[in-house]
Amino acid sequence: MSVLAVEEQIPVRTTNVGKHALVRYTLLTIAAIYVILSLYLIFNTRTRLASFAAAQKTAIEDLQQRQAATENDLMTTNEAFAHRLGMTERQLQASYAGAAAQLRHQQQAFQRTVQDQQNELAGQVTGQVADVRTELGGAEKEIATTRTDLESTRTDLESTKVKLDRAIGDLTGQSSLIARTREDLEELKHRGDRNYYEFTLYKGEHPTQLSTVALQLRKADAKKSKFTLNVLADDRTIEKKDRGVAEPLQFYTGRNQLLYEVVIFTVEKNKVIGYLSTPKSSEVALVR
Repeated sequence: MSVLAVEEQIPVRTTNVGKHALVRYTLLTIAAIYVILSLYLIFNTRTRLASFAAAQKTAIEDLQQRQAATENDLMTTNEAFAHRLGMTERQLQASYAGAAAQLRHQQQAFQRTVQDQQNELAGQVTGQVADVRTELGGAEKEIATTRTDLESTRTDLESTKVKLDRAIGDLTGQSSLIARTREDLEELKHRGDRNYYEFTLYKGEHPTQLSTVALQLRKADAKKSKFTLNVLADDRTIEKKDRGVAEPLQFYTGRNQLLYEVVIFTVEKNKVIGYLSTPKSSEVALVR
């Protein structure tokens, strides 16, 4: 290496050394400032904590003094209240004793009044019992008479019941046995006294032929058990209007004017069920 090259490198190294020294000095200065600030902050914080502790101690002492004064006031107040309570309790006991005595007096007066009323009522009841006994003596005689009348009435009812089993026709008053159910109708058929033709009629249909006559339903009211029907016999129409269940409807028909009978034992909406009763001789008339 030449002398000129060495001489050119020496100023460069001197410059780098100066820069390192400046950086080191700056860092040391910053560290010193940080330490100083930290010490100041620590001292300031300790001073404030000491002041705060002193203030807290003073506040606590003041609070303790107030608490002691309050306790003294409470003790004084409790003593006064206990004294008043003792007075009030004695007053209440005296008032209770007076009220109890008055209540006992009222109870005794009430018991005497109730006893007097009971004695009065007992006397009235005794008199009424005597009157009732007298009346019962007469009632027993009336009961004996009534029993006799009841026996007579029962006999009459039995006779009436037998008569009610027969219904009166709507033409001549001639009576005949009637059926109110299919079971009754079967029983009548077994008797063999007359001919029986069971039927069901519907409102609005054409006349239904039965034996030598025809029947046509005009109206049926199930609620009232009423109906209206036409009887077609001997080239004429007989209207049976607003008739009831188990009511015999009688009419004469044929050359010999035989008595026919219609009985309805069931009325439904637009429908009736019943039977036609004819004499045995009507069969001969029908054959001819």
